[in-house]
Amino acid sequence: MTNHQKKLSIAFYWHMHQPVYQLSDNSDFLMPWVRLHAIKDYYHMIKILDKFQNLKLNFNLVPALITGLKEYGENGFHDLHSRLTVQNTADLTDADKEFILNNFFDANYQNMILPNSEYNRLFQKRQNDTSDDVNKFSNQEYSDLMALFNLAYFNKQYEAEFPELKRLFKKKKNFTQNDRVKIIEIQREIIRKIIPTYKKFLDEGRIEITTSPYYHPILPLMLDISTLSEDFKGKNLNFKMEEDARLQIKLALDKIEETFGRRPRGMWPSEHCISPKELDLFKEYGVEWVISDEGILSNSINFDFVRDFKGYLEDPYHLLKTYTYKTDNSNINLIFRDSVIPNLINFEYHNHDSQAAAKDLYDRIKVIQDKLISSPDENHILTIAMDGENCWENYNENGEIFLESLYSLIEKDESLETVLLSDYINVKDRPKPLNKISSGSWLNRNFKLWVDEPVKNSAWEYLKRAHDDFLEYKTENPDDVNIFPAQKELLIAEGSDWFWWFGEPNDSGRDNIFDFMFREHLKNMYIYIGKKYPEILDTPLLGTVTKPSRYPRGNMSPKLTGQESDETSWLNAGCIDIPDGPVMNQYKFFDRICFGYDKDNMYLRFYIKHYGDETIFKDMVNQMYLYTRAKKKKHPLSSLRVVHKIENILPISKEKFHNEIVFSIYNGKLSYVRLVEAIQDNLWVINSSKGIEAVFNKVLDVKIPFQNIDVDHGETVEFLFINAMFGIKDYYIPNEMLLTLTRE
Repeated sequence: MTNHQKKLSIAFYWHMHQPVYQLSDNSDFLMPWVRLHAIKDYYHMIKILDKFQNLKLNFNLVPALITGLKEYGENGFHDLHSRLTVQNTADLTDADKEFILNNFFDANYQNMILPNSEYNRLFQKRQNDTSDDVNKFSNQEYSDLMALFNLAYFNKQYEAEFPELKRLFKKKKNFTQNDRVKIIEIQREIIRKIIPTYKKFLDEGRIEITTSPYYHPILPLMLDISTLSEDFKGKNLNFKMEEDARLQIKLALDKIEETFGRRPRGMWPSEHCISPKELDLFKEYGVEWVISDEGILSNSINFDFVRDFKGYLEDPYHLLKTYTYKTDNSNINLIFRDSVIPNLINFEYHNHDSQAAAKDLYDRIKVIQDKLISSPDENHILTIAMDGENCWENYNENGEIFLESLYSLIEKDESLETVLLSDYINVKDRPKPLNKISSGSWLNRNFKLWVDEPVKNSAWEYLKRAHDDFLEYKTENPDDVNIFPAQKELLIAEGSDWFWWFGEPNDSGRDNIFDFMFREHLKNMYIYIGKKYPEILDTPLLGTVTKPSRYPRGNMSPKLTGQESDETSWLNAGCIDIPDGPVMNQYKFFDRICFGYDKDNMYLRFYIKHYGDETIFKDMVNQMYLYTRAKKKKHPLSSLRVVHKIENILPISKEKFHNEIVFSIYNGKLSYVRLVEAIQDNLWVINSSKGIEAVFNKVLDVKIPFQNIDVDHGETVEFLFINAMFGIKDYYIPNEMLLTLTRE
């Protein structure tokens, strides 16, 4: 350490969380992510401490996850995937096979499928199959696919600890049922080691364990939503769930103490969502400190954290301090994470050589340290807090090379140290007074990823109605033994994951399953209290906004004027609204689509979203894709050509079509209309767009002759819209169904 350098403390803080995937205490898990992240991440992230004797790490373990790990490891539970994996392939039904083909390629292609020649061959066979005939795959191929999917989630470093894995990795194909049973047994063995390993390092003082409210709810929304933002004033979103919030906190602290023998000192609020009233509750239950995001600190102290074009902070001082906030109960300490570094780890560094990426992050840490020369304080802490489970499959060797390189660089640098957060706050630092705390989350400093969007608000209304009915029953029947089991179902339904995936803008690729589970837990509550559940709980949330507000009422032959004021000739049209997403730094160009037909043509009208400042679209390319197919024809069909921003994709994206029509608008003018047709082998060729008419002014009006898209009289055309900039998918319209028109 040079004379002018001040020692910088670094707190690595890894958040481990999965929602509840069971419909009841005795049912299979509907998704496999607790099990697969356990063997890929939860064990790997703690075992790395064996290689670094001076390294200290902080882990946040959500209690619902701990419960899930115990169900798999101690109680022998299955998920749908693992139960099929151990089954004799001769007993697989066609539905089982379809499930396997649709779900057992759910892995990172570059790092988990491509490196295995047989897994990649099966993937390519599935991609190129236009018939969807499950019998095109042999029983042996189904056996291999199930084995390879499960093996792909293991870290190769486990070979030394589990020698049988080496044989299974080496085998590559021709897996037997016994092999598949062994794979699941090894997974369970690893899962059983996770909690004892965390406890071992906790007892040795190498890690600190904190927790989040039990089922990961957004507590500020449950406590005082109407006071959190001007956005919520005057809206019927007052949930009055303080008792539930208290239970979520208390049960979480109790669970960690029961599991590890000591009560957590710190709390990671779900999604870093924070508010003054929430801090009061945390302190009331003995929580000493809480973490939140850089943006919340910025709003709380009225200080902008300015960064240069490389993301370096001009003045990191305020972010590297701890704070104390006076609640109604006493004081509670706060730390705030750097918001750029998690984004680099999550989304950028996996695109580069792992060692080079680690060196870049180390250099960034040193730049921060060099800016502390003029600081009046001796102690400073850089908090790197983020999800610890979801990004590593994008890295070579599941992030092992990156993490080991980074930890090694820090451990060898005498001017840097890794610390446990409670030790640092209570021993090394004197927290600075924080006079106010701004309410918000890690994203956009507000709560709009979980509320104040039509589908999300519908989910809150479902929950609120169930909660009100529960409270009424509890008041009348306070001694009923089913009160707590019923309330548990509500606590599960309060989890943040449901609201994160519902509506815009996030796609899990399995939103329909999240929708189903959410409503089933609310139904379970009614079953426990012996009441009939409201019929509305049989109505899926998905599609409540993006489904057509109406279908065509009859024939229409509108004039193509491009003028929004010309509505008369569109009165018979069907329409579908495109909801606003809460992430407002990305502007939605199209607002609504109307569609209709006459005996020869299909008509479309695209309405443009008006923001008052249309210069935001200057120099922007806005593209809308229309995919069509005649319902019963045997034309060649090809896969969608748009590129997805994320690995998880919606089931509707696997549909195939015969025609693609692209409408491209650039700088306020219609640039082109392009017709493309599917041919054999999943390929596309450009076709003549002659006959297709399009007029754009205030709206985009389009006429497409049915003969251009091969739809005869009496035939039904199925179609789908995709908004995509430069062929990169933004959203499907609709996202759960295909639209239809029947030519007369």
